[in-house]
Amino acid sequence: MNEQYAAPRHSLSPNAVKYWRMDELISNLIAFIVLAVLFYLDWHFEWYNWIFWVLIALAIFFVVGLAWSVLSPPLTFKNWRYDLDEEFLYLQFGIWNRTEQLVPMTKIQAVSLTQGPLMRKFNLASLSVETMGSSHAIPALPKETAADLRERIAQFAKIKEVEQ
Repeated sequence: MNEQYAAPRHSLSPNAVKYWRMDELISNLIAFIVLAVLFYLDWHFEWYNWIFWVLIALAIFFVVGLAWSVLSPPLTFKNWRYDLDEEFLYLQFGIWNRTEQLVPMTKIQAVSLTQGPLMRKFNLASLSVETMGSSHAIPALPKETAADLRERIAQFAKIKEVEQ
């Protein structure tokens, strides 16, 4: 079993960067509002002095997080690759630590799509693959590609559709 596997060829949707940035923008906006309210309450009620310094530290973390939320989506997109064949699902991702996973088709028990409101706006879906001991996801695929991949994985893994 000393075979060498080729690097995965397929990347995520280019809309993934827009989606991740919009998602981060919403999260950062909520965090900013909460932080602003806490600063106002600190000023208005004259809380202990140490609370002000904790809020300053939180504000610094917020600014660093804001910068990261601008930089990380293109880096994540650039480093995410996937591929599949009849034997394996190949996943490769990671900005700082590169992770390469081979998921055997024989171990896959379920495959599903997830699509929230923001993903629908960008026509994206996340594909989740469940095995006995773990779960793997391919984020931000074009909806049609994710549906096709789900069907191909289900076929390769011989997953039967449960009728109710």
